[in-house]
Amino acid sequence: MNSENIKAALFDLDGVLIDSETLYTRFWENVGKVHHLPSPTFAHDIKGTTLDDILTTHFPDPEVRASVDRLLHEFENEIVYPVFPGALEFVDSLRVKGIKTVIVTSSDNKKMNFLFAQHPGFASHFDAIVTAADVTRSKPDPQPYLIGAVKAGVQPCECVVFEDSFQGLESGRRAGCRVIGLSTTNSAEAIAPFCDEVIPSLESFSGRI
Repeated sequence: MNSENIKAALFDLDGVLIDSETLYTRFWENVGKVHHLPSPTFAHDIKGTTLDDILTTHFPDPEVRASVDRLLHEFENEIVYPVFPGALEFVDSLRVKGIKTVIVTSSDNKKMNFLFAQHPGFASHFDAIVTAADVTRSKPDPQPYLIGAVKAGVQPCECVVFEDSFQGLESGRRAGCRVIGLSTTNSAEAIAPFCDEVIPSLESFSGRI
C-alpha cells in the first residue's frame, strides 16, 4: 500500500478494534425472533447503522423501541469488550509516524462509556472519536467518515478507513477514502468487491503504512 498521501487512519470499532460482533449478532438475532421481524438476516442487515436508525426503521411501536433500547444497554453494560490482539499497538505505530487516528463508530455514547470503563486508556490512543451523537445520517451514508476526516484535519482522500461491515465499507468508499476491509465479520470473498484491500486483522497489517 502506498502510504505517501495517508495522513489519517479512520477505524470502525466493533469487528475492527474490539472483538464484539459475534455477541451483537446473537443479541440482535434474539431480538428479531422475539419481535417476529420478517428478515432472516436482520442481525447482519443492521451492522454499521446507529441505534436510532435501527429502532426507527424496525420498531414502529414506541413502547417496543424503549424496551429494545433498554435491553441493548443492559446487554452492553454486562458484556466484556475484548480488544483484538495487536490492534492498539498498530494504532500507536501510526501515531508515531504522525498519522492521525480516529474512531468512527455507529455506537452511542452510553456504549462508549461502558467500553471506556472496561478499558480506561482506550480513548487515549486516538486523536478524535466520532459516535452516533455526531451524525445525522448513519453508515452507509458517507457522513460519518467525512466527519472523521474533518476531525482529523485532513481531506477524505488523505484517509484510510478500516472497516468490517458492508455498510461501513460503502460509507468509507462514498466518502472518498481508501478502504481496507477486515474479514472478521464477513468472509474475505464477500467484502473484496467493496474495498481496496482485504486483511484478516490490524495486527497482520502492522508496519505497512
